[in-house]
Amino acid sequence: MRVDHAVASGTFSLDGETHQVDNNLWVLGDDTECVVIDAPHDVEAILALVGGRKVKAILCTHAHDDHVRAATELRQRVVAPILLHPDDRPLWELVHPDELWDVDLSDGQVIEVAGTALTVLHTPGHAPGAVCFWVPELGCVFTGDTLFQGGPGATGRSFSDRATLEASIRSRLWELPDETVVHTGHGSDTTIGAERALLA
Repeated sequence: MRVDHAVASGTFSLDGETHQVDNNLWVLGDDTECVVIDAPHDVEAILALVGGRKVKAILCTHAHDDHVRAATELRQRVVAPILLHPDDRPLWELVHPDELWDVDLSDGQVIEVAGTALTVLHTPGHAPGAVCFWVPELGCVFTGDTLFQGGPGATGRSFSDRATLEASIRSRLWELPDETVVHTGHGSDTTIGAERALLA
């Protein structure tokens, strides 16, 4: 079991503003099968990380366009379902008004790939349907834009709320062991312990 990582560049647009962003690409699996966590910007970059493996699912941490823009094309290319928390439907429809995802994510749901379990943690605040994927066996959590190195994700845009985000982090992510590695949607890795110390 391994985590493969690359970075793709593109744009993030919401509320009439557009910004250049670099997104982390994450693929979790073994030499045979994998899951893709988020599908930003560049399908070819994602496929390069996948290699020849079978993609079991495309897991979305949330539905901002810089995380799901390539999801529907990727679904066609690898023939795998898109999984998204239904509370993010309003954001999804801004990006893909004519296509839906395939399977709803729910808090506590367990997704298996290559004999390893990912647990879905619903962490609203950055987006209403934001989730993190905790992988106890690997000692890591994929947080999307819920938690970064240096603190919580951004709020202040449509469908986001700072108090809700901080409550989600405290109630869900602070339950994880301090040494848990945080694989973020943008920027560098961190740990739960390092970030807990910053958000008392």
